[in-house]
Amino acid sequence: MNVKPWFSYSAMLQTFAAVCALAAAGAAQAAEVGVTDTEVRIGQFAAQTGPAAELGKRMQMGILAHFNAVNAAGGVNGRTLKLVSRDDGYEPEKAAAAVKALIEEDKVFALIGSVGTPTTLAAVPAINAAGIPLVGPFTGAQALREPFNRNLFHVRASYFDETERIVQHLSTVGITKIAVFYQNDSYGKAGLEGVTRALAKRNLKPAASVTVERNSVDVTAPLAEILKAAPEAVIQISAYKSCAALIKQARAKAYGGQFFNVSFVGSKALAEELGDTGAGVTISQVVPFPYTPSSAIVREYQQRMTEAGHKDFDFSSMEGFMAAKVFTEGLRRAGKTLTREGLVTGLESMREVNLGGFIVSYGPKNHEGSRYTDLTIIGRGGRFVR
Repeated sequence: MNVKPWFSYSAMLQTFAAVCALAAAGAAQAAEVGVTDTEVRIGQFAAQTGPAAELGKRMQMGILAHFNAVNAAGGVNGRTLKLVSRDDGYEPEKAAAAVKALIEEDKVFALIGSVGTPTTLAAVPAINAAGIPLVGPFTGAQALREPFNRNLFHVRASYFDETERIVQHLSTVGITKIAVFYQNDSYGKAGLEGVTRALAKRNLKPAASVTVERNSVDVTAPLAEILKAAPEAVIQISAYKSCAALIKQARAKAYGGQFFNVSFVGSKALAEELGDTGAGVTISQVVPFPYTPSSAIVREYQQRMTEAGHKDFDFSSMEGFMAAKVFTEGLRRAGKTLTREGLVTGLESMREVNLGGFIVSYGPKNHEGSRYTDLTIIGRGGRFVR
């Protein structure tokens, strides 16, 4: 008696292939690092301890102020945002270890708000190896912009933009004898190059170029060189502790020239370190003035910070807030099926996006974000004026 098999070999192969395809699709969906149906894990490596700790803490504060508001409203495409932070002490070796741990141990989907040039540079090899996006690094160094790196998305202007703005201002008011005090690492050298380039455009050279070691406040030798050169102004490219030490000691020796800083110094932290000595110190900025609700993004920042229990506004937390705002917009554009490639594509689709008075623009070969700069002055009582 011949009985036909109830299931043909051909049909069995087709069914097996279909099951494998479904399993592979499910595995691919589940395999995206740091993403579940309800949550996205985002990593930050930044100083939480040491002489630059306030920069990392304030950056984190701004990021969380935005993330908390987004989560309270239901998240992005149904997923809440969880920030995982690791302390790098503003040291390159610790930063490299921190970003490796975020990627391999914490299994984060993407990175946001790193703080510092040497630390971010030290993390780049691990970032590139993992193909993980980093949004809004708190650095304006050209070495992180050239050559183009598809994994890095800048929100702030570069140090070249900031130092050009400072030198332009000084030359406009007739000040041409300018010294540079810079941190002896990739950050300080990036700023020095920016100042030198800006001066060269005006057929000028630094009156003196002096250095300080990272995380050090030993400024005795560099101050002696500055006083010997007697410049009309000093442009500082360092962190707030060393910059404050130099200004205080210079004032104590009756130096009457002007002091200028780039935004990375940490404006609020510098003003607090200086106290009454800070009046008249100028700082270039790369985000809107956070103290006056004159634009939609500043009003939103102030509201979110207040909701998070913070009423002490400042530039660093404003930058963290803006980095988080750009990040979440990229997530939204990436869609429900979230991948790292989708986040990159989503961010690159942001062309001339107005975030409420601050324009951010990216493209497949342009991750610069913004070239916005401003100048602020520390006034009496540590208050900032434009």
